[in-house]
Amino acid sequence: MFEETSLTILLVEDNPGHAKLVEKNLRRSSISNKIIILDNGQKALDFIFREGEYEGMQENGCYLILLDLNLPVLDGYEVLKRMKGDERSCHYPVIILTTTDNPYEVSRCYNLGCNVYITKPVDYDKFTEAIKSLGLFLKIVAIPKKEKYR
Repeated sequence: MFEETSLTILLVEDNPGHAKLVEKNLRRSSISNKIIILDNGQKALDFIFREGEYEGMQENGCYLILLDLNLPVLDGYEVLKRMKGDERSCHYPVIILTTTDNPYEVSRCYNLGCNVYITKPVDYDKFTEAIKSLGLFLKIVAIPKKEKYR
């Protein structure tokens, strides 16, 4: 089951309004995990690989990545590609959370190794309901503990 104490949710989203809505609605779904919000792809990779401003920072368990595709500096495709191509992070579950619903882009993300692809609805009410549903999904999904990955 979803480990609330050791699993940190890394939300990579450059739109502050979307980030706030995602966090707020995950909390409404009783998700109490730590949520870290990063606003560009390079920060996400630096955080995951403990480079740049995150160098020397202790790792605190395992991560579930909620990743937007349209990000500044490095886009979500490049983040996904690098994460899934590196043994240090290839086991982290990645949920794409983006406005892009083009079938080619969906296939591309699955081919790069994403675990789930969710299109963010444009309508506010539908967006909040989608995130609440994501929170309910996260409550029942099984994610292995870190020591079991390796």
